[in-house]
Amino acid sequence: MNTPAPRKNAAQRRHTRVALTVVGVVAAMAGLSFASAPLYQMFCRVTGYGGTTQVATQGAATRGERSLSVRFDANVAHGLPWSFEPETPMLKVRTGETQTVFFKVANHSTREWTATAAYNVTPDQAGLYFNKISCFCFSEQRLGPGETAEWPVVFYLDPALEKDEVMAGVEGVTLSYTFFASKKQPEARADAGADKPKL
Repeated sequence: MNTPAPRKNAAQRRHTRVALTVVGVVAAMAGLSFASAPLYQMFCRVTGYGGTTQVATQGAATRGERSLSVRFDANVAHGLPWSFEPETPMLKVRTGETQTVFFKVANHSTREWTATAAYNVTPDQAGLYFNKISCFCFSEQRLGPGETAEWPVVFYLDPALEKDEVMAGVEGVTLSYTFFASKKQPEARADAGADKPKL
């Protein structure tokens, strides 16, 4: 008598289900790991979490009543041979009023560099109301050897912050930028070393 065969088939089906479940869980975890960064960035943009600023296509529909000090902080990460600073360190800004501030940047090396600016606003809650219409931080920036530039940031503070109890006692906010060298840099030109002193 060969009665164990049905049991063997049932065990194989059970093992197959377990294996497929494990493969499915691993695939789902891999998918979540790839999606987590974009989802986190979207969450930050929507909520202003961590001082993430908002993106606007136009100025505010109305002007508010409050005025806050907006300070500008500019930094360059180690390894990027740029200088970077705001033309003005602070502005007094009325809510709903569109403002423009320029940042001076210079490449002090003899080669081209590309970089991206990370940014945030403090206090964190202010990120929900800090709207940028235009900013160099929206895309990668490139400077040639010895090149200088002035890049604008166009922004406004949403009058809705006046109804936020957390923002009631806040008199000023700080917009901070840090430029980081891009992982992939432009290839050096064949004549890039022509200005180097000969030994």
